[in-house]
Amino acid sequence: MLTIPQVVRAAAEFGDREALVVGDRRWSWNDFVDEVHRVAKSFIALGLKPHDRVAVWAPNSAEWMFVALGAQCVGGVLVPINTRFKGNEAAYVIERSGAEFLFVSNGFLGIDYVSNVGEHHTPTLRHVVDIAGPAWKEFLNAGVDVPNSVLHERETAVQPDHLSDIIFTSGTTGRPKGVMSRHDQTLRVFSEWSSVVGLGPTDRYLIVNPFFHTFGYKAGFLACLLRGATMLPVPMFDVPSVLRLVSDERVTALPGPPTLYLSILDHPDRDSFDLSTLRLAVTGAAAVPVEMIRRMREELSFDVILTAYGLTESTGTITMCRRDDDPETISFTSGRAIDGVEVRIVDENNDEVARGTSGEIVCRGYNVMPGYFADPEATASTIDT
Repeated sequence: MLTIPQVVRAAAEFGDREALVVGDRRWSWNDFVDEVHRVAKSFIALGLKPHDRVAVWAPNSAEWMFVALGAQCVGGVLVPINTRFKGNEAAYVIERSGAEFLFVSNGFLGIDYVSNVGEHHTPTLRHVVDIAGPAWKEFLNAGVDVPNSVLHERETAVQPDHLSDIIFTSGTTGRPKGVMSRHDQTLRVFSEWSSVVGLGPTDRYLIVNPFFHTFGYKAGFLACLLRGATMLPVPMFDVPSVLRLVSDERVTALPGPPTLYLSILDHPDRDSFDLSTLRLAVTGAAAVPVEMIRRMREELSFDVILTAYGLTESTGTITMCRRDDDPETISFTSGRAIDGVEVRIVDENNDEVARGTSGEIVCRGYNVMPGYFADPEATASTIDT
């Protein structure tokens, strides 16, 4: 399977198994696929054309996933927007990407997202939909008369080398740049990621990492979609809520930053919850102390703990530890290159440095982005062809 619409169709094979849990709402895989296709039909009815951009500026939710996958199923390109962005920052992403659709969750953290965007110049924007309000139902109703045959035609028109998403970098070195990813590379990278971590259909994955980031989106719900694991997304990290969910929903997989595990380990009420089902942790992006890994195994029952390294420009993943690595390897390294990817450490002359010597990390493989959206100069300075 080389396109996201193919993966969505295939997920129906998981049938009545539980796909998604959000609060008191539950979806089987059949229900989940139906909802994605319902959203896809609405996009068709409202004029979304292949390669049109769809922006989502909202916290983790069921609707976020339905919008993302529904758009991608009919050739749309997903543009996630950081929920911490101010109105002018979000408007920059919308204008730069040329997004025609914007989905928000108005009122999240007391923010009026619709007004924030409306104050800025976004000439391409045609539709703004509040997924937390009545507009969401209106959006869904728009596609009720679209035939299945039309949906199928749009799905089959999506090709492996078409763009699946444009994820804008944090802008630490200037204005954010839009990193492009294709369907085939996204699916290949996170099929490999899922295989390395051992994610499977019996797992119940609590997704605390934000969907606007690769960790929550591709290593989150997309990995679950590939493997049939149950998804339990939360809009923000709150230790008591996470402890309760792990206990009540028998969560097995809980990837996140090191601070997440330390917060759980040191929480005074931790022992009041049954956390015995936890088995899989994937972490990184900060120091991972050996002692923390030992405590996670001894006090939280984690069997598999991995670290990984990547960046948005590498589809999120370059190297990963493996399941049989010892705590020292997990703590002091970011593992080895994933299959099909080459990694070198080089000096300023692009010559490989000796082992143990500092240098610049460079990689080559199918995971490398096609480039920055509408920015050939930045692309040329980043990718050495």
